[in-house]
Amino acid sequence: MASVTLKNVAKRFGHFTALEQLDLSIGDGEFLVLLGPSGCGKTTTMRMVAGLEYPSSGEIRIGDRLVNEVQPKERDVAMVFQNYGLYPHMSVEQNIAYPLKVRGIGKTDRAARVRAAADKVELGPLLARKPRELSGGQRQRVALARAIVRTPQVFLMDEPLSNLDAKLRVTMRAEIKHLQHELGVTTIYVTHDQIEAMTLADRVAVMNEGRIQQLGTPAEIYDTPANLFVAGFIGSPPMNLIPGAVSGGTFKATDVSVTHPDFGADGAGILGIRPEDIEVVDPQVAGIVGSVYAVELTGEANLVTVLTGTSRVIARASRAWDGKIGDKVGLRPDPARIHLFDQQTGLRIEPRRVPGAGNH
Repeated sequence: MASVTLKNVAKRFGHFTALEQLDLSIGDGEFLVLLGPSGCGKTTTMRMVAGLEYPSSGEIRIGDRLVNEVQPKERDVAMVFQNYGLYPHMSVEQNIAYPLKVRGIGKTDRAARVRAAADKVELGPLLARKPRELSGGQRQRVALARAIVRTPQVFLMDEPLSNLDAKLRVTMRAEIKHLQHELGVTTIYVTHDQIEAMTLADRVAVMNEGRIQQLGTPAEIYDTPANLFVAGFIGSPPMNLIPGAVSGGTFKATDVSVTHPDFGADGAGILGIRPEDIEVVDPQVAGIVGSVYAVELTGEANLVTVLTGTSRVIARASRAWDGKIGDKVGLRPDPARIHLFDQQTGLRIEPRRVPGAGNH
């Protein structure tokens, strides 16, 4: 096993900069997820670690070894792709064994290692089948087993669950997380799905426009997003973001008035509140007032979209809540869970600490 370190790494394609001065240290045995929208640089980062792309500048190390110009086959990494990349004419056993065969591993050792890898992903009874005889989830397990059998220093996974249906993705997430924990192999996982990132990662690097916007544990990036991009990208539904201004410790916008002792200097700002941190109440006792725009039952709760001023605010109400479209309602945010962002920079404004006040 090994750590992975990227220092001042940049990648340019002609005049286009895909990555700019990326610094990232991934611990031995850590599960790190690169998360972001298409074109943010996450796959380019992973491909440079794999050796499929070379950095324009900077250093990439696997363990203590500088690998900038080392060929992919010599880096001791194993990749799992979105498309399974199985050989259709080979059986499951032959597909799993192929990396060992290429490396000249003897038949007896090869068979034992294939059986062990197949058992880890519950493919033992399917070794004689061809890929066309397998479901999507089973094919992805073959791809995982083919990576496992090499016992690499680093696993690289490029959106491996994207081709699976929603129910199977949930199952495979649990299997990948358990497997990585069992094997203890350093893993870099690329996805645009924030649910995958939050459920799988030890740490998440949220990326946009070739830069890391925030690096932290899932709880850290969810509870204290560094900027507006992270706040709006993480969460389902994402954080409500209401433009307005702070004056005398009170944030105000049309039909919105929220007072908090931690609000700092007066000026324009954007109030951030997650749907689960808002209570739907009587409009007479709330700082946010509006009319119900939509109600969506998700099973365990109702998502209530409220039109207030020029903003739409989503609150997560109980399943028993029985309001209707057009009703006038109030929204009361949890004061300990309010965020404020700078309108110009988009950065989260750290709360002013007031002695004796209930700081969040």
